[in-house]
Amino acid sequence: MTTTHVKRAFKYRFYPTDEQAAELSRTFGCVRKVYNMALAARTEAWVRQERVNYNATSAMLTEWKKTGELAFLNEVSSVPLQQCLRHLQTAFTNFFGRRAKYPRFKSRKKSRKSAEYTTSGFRFRDGRLTLAKMREPLEIVWSRPLPDDAKPSTVTVSQDAAGRWFVSLLCEDASVRHLPAEDTAVGVDVGLDHLLTLSTGEKIANPRHERKDRARLALAQRRMAKKARGSANRARARQRVARIHARIADRRWDGLHKLTTRLVRENQTIVIEDLTVRNMVRNRSLARAISDAAWAKFRNLLEYKAAWYGRQVIAVDRFFPSSRLCSTCGTLREKMPLHVRTWTCERCGTTHDRDVNAAKNLLAAGRAVSACGAGVRPQRSTPGGQSAMKQEVSRREP
Repeated sequence: MTTTHVKRAFKYRFYPTDEQAAELSRTFGCVRKVYNMALAARTEAWVRQERVNYNATSAMLTEWKKTGELAFLNEVSSVPLQQCLRHLQTAFTNFFGRRAKYPRFKSRKKSRKSAEYTTSGFRFRDGRLTLAKMREPLEIVWSRPLPDDAKPSTVTVSQDAAGRWFVSLLCEDASVRHLPAEDTAVGVDVGLDHLLTLSTGEKIANPRHERKDRARLALAQRRMAKKARGSANRARARQRVARIHARIADRRWDGLHKLTTRLVRENQTIVIEDLTVRNMVRNRSLARAISDAAWAKFRNLLEYKAAWYGRQVIAVDRFFPSSRLCSTCGTLREKMPLHVRTWTCERCGTTHDRDVNAAKNLLAAGRAVSACGAGVRPQRSTPGGQSAMKQEVSRREP
């Protein structure tokens, strides 16, 4: 087996003391403040046709700390503040590389609360993690062991909308190895009636996590809507809604992890369809069901696990007519409405299950693509670009 030496993030829940929670909340606020100020400075510099990089914003941060208005920035660790400037630099790099949209300002209520510490901002000894500016280590629930002799390179502390605290440790994991090569391959067709249909004929049920909690979620949202805006009652009601969302997301994430791990372990090659989920959710009648199925998350998990364990994921072009093509004789039907779940080929007389037939065709197309070595990963369109920056600048101009 080949060792890949990948870096993995190990995420754990922890329970801070009141003092630690207050310190972390201050840090989150300072990180958000510095990020927004640096983003505003870079956007204004663009109007003057100037480029501002990370070094310039770091120098700005030093000057901000010397002013009376922003002296509170000295009360928290400087490491998360520097890291947020690096994250902003990465966001602009992705924007100029046409891989992302223009960076957006962080909202106090809606943005993710997080702070990242590098090695100079924490101490990890004997399984105890102590962050800068704190006297006591965090009370972490070690739900799974870290790799042997783990040395975290970064630590990210976050709090979700449900009020739960998490710490993520980025470590190099030498235990990730390429699995023994197999001669198996499978085509995977995603759907809504069944989450996955495999070319072997197996159908995996769609758990529909959101539908199971839809009544509870609707009730909690109605109760929140009746509370006065800005009140403590509304804040508590919002947290109840967030807890239901967190329950749905946790179950969905757990199911997808188990499913993708199984597919990667059992198959050397996995063929999927290159779906544009971002466009598909614009269908108002199917958007909720598509979002609940989480096809994009499924693909993301499948691809990085395949890279870890020496497997191959092939994405077939989304315009490939996998449902209309007879997997037995290759006859192509002109039309195939969504309500047609089974059909019989007029040429060879084979009766097909729509989804199984599509999975078989994807597998065949994936094998052909792999053999010729072209078109494995169709280029996805990327948002953003300099025009987006110009729009942002014009929006901010008086």
